[in-house]
Amino acid sequence: MIAGDTTPLLITGGAGFIGCNLADRLAQEDENVLIYDSLARPGVEENLAWLRRRHPRRISVAIADVQDQAGVREAIAGAAAVFHFAAQVAVTTSMQDPHHDLRVNLLGTFNVMEALRRRPLPCVFASTNKVYGELVGRDFVCTEQAYVPREAGCWHGIDERQTLDFRTPYGCSKGAADQYVLDYARNFGVPAAVMRMSCIFGPRQFGTEDQGWVAHFLLRAMAGEAITIYGDGRQVRDVLYVDDAVQAYVAAWRNIGRVAGQAFNLGGGPTNAVSLVQVIREIERLLDRQIELRFAPWRSNDQRYYVSDTRRVRAALDLPDPTDWRVGIESLLRHFEDFGRGAPTGSTPHLAGVASA
Repeated sequence: MIAGDTTPLLITGGAGFIGCNLADRLAQEDENVLIYDSLARPGVEENLAWLRRRHPRRISVAIADVQDQAGVREAIAGAAAVFHFAAQVAVTTSMQDPHHDLRVNLLGTFNVMEALRRRPLPCVFASTNKVYGELVGRDFVCTEQAYVPREAGCWHGIDERQTLDFRTPYGCSKGAADQYVLDYARNFGVPAAVMRMSCIFGPRQFGTEDQGWVAHFLLRAMAGEAITIYGDGRQVRDVLYVDDAVQAYVAAWRNIGRVAGQAFNLGGGPTNAVSLVQVIREIERLLDRQIELRFAPWRSNDQRYYVSDTRRVRAALDLPDPTDWRVGIESLLRHFEDFGRGAPTGSTPHLAGVASA
């Protein structure tokens, strides 16, 4: 697609956290963007209003659900490419209502792929590291602040050869959707790629205990409230600043002929591998005060350690080194401060929306 073409790029779940950041980036580059979002998650209207204020001539909106097969087909009929973010994003919610999780994540994605089978367009799908489950076959040891792999000295993280191991309804629905996208690329020629994301964080995100934990920790700490840790706090994730994630999605779209039919692990990698406790200590340093911690039992199927091996995605898309996690957290703090996000959690306005975890 040539920059400035009037045919829009479609972003399902585009009012959500990652989707709205992607829309903003594309509109800044003179691309037209169609946001397709049901606005089911409270607060996403604010992200949509923000996009419309910034790009009144570039942003168009369809308030619709990916469960609506006809609506999806109509949106894709007028699009130049698809970024598919619309999803039910929380493991805990999937445990409470597996049927809803399945309808949105699997059947919604199936609707997108069926429409693309009839009209093949470039598509980049937001998957999750949860497709790898409990990382069977990996051995981790517990240090004072974090779980680490026994082979840490020479290990680059979890690569795409790791065995798929769907756990929880969320893992099943996203994992099955992930496989459908790859299958439609291989069998029906849909130029589609998959990004199995780790923990993305940054502006326009409203974190909760269920999804967006870095923003959640920061908001609680700014409000002077206690943070509940499920487990011992030493579980490790590779956090990635949202601008870096957006760069990967844009690069995948622009190089879809080279990456179609492939899945990539997308996260901060070993250099941004941090435990929950380490993130909390950094927030304490930034705020110059101690945070009250409360501990609760481990959540079902919580990974003790997940760090993406990002060498394949960085090589395939020529991505730069990721933003240092400390720089990213400080940037998010400044964003919240600019918007006055320091009130008690119950009165804090929402900042984010539907996106893959």
